[in-house]
Amino acid sequence: MADVNELLDLAVDLAQKAGRLLLADAPDRADDVSTKSSRTDMVTAVDRASEALIVDALAKERPDDGVLGEEGSSREGTTGVRWIIDPLDGTTNYLYGFPLFAVSIGVEVDGEVEAGAVAHPSFGELFSATRGGGARCNGAPIAVSGKADLSTALVGTGFAYDPEQRRDQARWLQHILPSVRDIRRGGAASIDLCWVACGRLDGYYEAGLAPWDVAAGDLIAREAGANTSDFDGGPVRLGSVVAASPAIAPALRKLVSEAGRL
Repeated sequence: MADVNELLDLAVDLAQKAGRLLLADAPDRADDVSTKSSRTDMVTAVDRASEALIVDALAKERPDDGVLGEEGSSREGTTGVRWIIDPLDGTTNYLYGFPLFAVSIGVEVDGEVEAGAVAHPSFGELFSATRGGGARCNGAPIAVSGKADLSTALVGTGFAYDPEQRRDQARWLQHILPSVRDIRRGGAASIDLCWVACGRLDGYYEAGLAPWDVAAGDLIAREAGANTSDFDGGPVRLGSVVAASPAIAPALRKLVSEAGRL
């Protein structure tokens, strides 16, 4: 049986090391840029270097575990443990010098995310959680805002890379924005979820996300007291995430669900 605290310690260590790599390589951030799914979906040499740092370390420390990385690292494991890695969440921000980017590492055990770490190196912050063990930022416990009124809630969101999806998501804003205090678009899902966890956002929703976008952040938000779900109230799933303080979560979920049907 895997020791979850040991897994978390390793996730934290690797996220911090990869975060330091991102900062060290920032002066050369525009080198070797290409695109993936669309013209706006960029990948850099730093994305790949960050993932290689993490995956190479895991190959030494836990060679029998599974791995799923955004930049293509994938291997089946035999231990029931799988590491879900976003080596640079917020690549566009990184390329522009906009200081919202992160390294996210979630750790599954037998299909359940049991530990997660998100390093936000520009702010010197490390968010972490274990299932049932609470959430922390730089070792100190964190909790959601406790917001009870959706009309005065600050809500985060993000947009997909596909132009048609982006057009739909812009239309959703016309329905959602009049019912909340304001909307923020940070550009890194893992940070958005951590900011719900520590109360910088009251809620967050997004469509079109991948496993590495949410594995760690969803756990951290839940362990900080957030209600997280898909747009229909079921478990968080790919492409459908709502996270919010419990008192406003049903109303935000309803608002997002209505917007998606327009």
